[in-house]
Amino acid sequence: MDRSTPNRPFRVAALYRFVPVADPAALRADLAPFCCGQGIKGTLLIAREGINGTVAGSEEAIEALVERLAAHGLSDLEIKFSRASEMPFHRLKVRLKAEIVTMGRPEIDPALAAGAYVPAGEWNALISDPDTVVIDTRNDYEVAIGTFRGAVDPATKSFREFPAWAEANRDLLEGRKVAMFCTGGIRCEKATAYVRSLGIEDVYHLKGGILKYLEDVPASDSLWEGECFVFDERVAVRHGLEEGEAELCRACRMPLTAADRAAPHYHPGVSCPHCHEVRSDADRDRYAERQRQVDLAQRRGEEHIGRRS
Repeated sequence: MDRSTPNRPFRVAALYRFVPVADPAALRADLAPFCCGQGIKGTLLIAREGINGTVAGSEEAIEALVERLAAHGLSDLEIKFSRASEMPFHRLKVRLKAEIVTMGRPEIDPALAAGAYVPAGEWNALISDPDTVVIDTRNDYEVAIGTFRGAVDPATKSFREFPAWAEANRDLLEGRKVAMFCTGGIRCEKATAYVRSLGIEDVYHLKGGILKYLEDVPASDSLWEGECFVFDERVAVRHGLEEGEAELCRACRMPLTAADRAAPHYHPGVSCPHCHEVRSDADRDRYAERQRQVDLAQRRGEEHIGRRS
């Protein structure tokens, strides 16, 4: 499934691991020039609690990066590989952070307190159990284009809001199996550690996240509905980690379904049903000019920076 093909030459690696990093600055100082030298683009976040990121490059470059991370003691990564027809990132960012996924609770240590992993092949049985409450730990705009059947949407706009939601909804969680999931597994892993800190013990998370589920579970057996938002220019993927049909609104960055793009307020690069009422005419005039420049650049076979905004 991950083999290089002429129409999908770029290998994409979504990776993370919660593991103590003694000197994050030294790790960054090594990885940033190494990735540049390999032609790798994307984002790597480094903190004392571990590493997280999604990057893309040639087959050989990504293999070299995985080996480099192992040399730094970052082996046994939770890593999902997929492919892209075009380079899905515009630049490389290697950043130091307080947390590799920002919950705003750096004292929570998933390496010590996370819930139980559930492999993709066992996930359907868990979430089909009527005693299980299934929680989508992603942001509201991600949930809007796809989620698991019957999952609870906390309607959070950022992961920082999850602790407050969990505390306010303890009655929903207590006395039941709690199964959480996210794109690649990192947010739900940290979410399980937080929920367990509230004294709720019967907590589980999808190993490898939605991406692993879509890779391993046949569409005929799937309880997933829609597409899975990804934070790169592919926008979304579906079963088999094939590139999806969702597109980004270049005005507000919301993922758009086919129905969104058929709505009266959708104008490519200018507005969509999500932002039309909250943007001014002056905003839309500015976006329209930007889109005109993008279209001109594309006709010349060039990339315009407006595609990155």
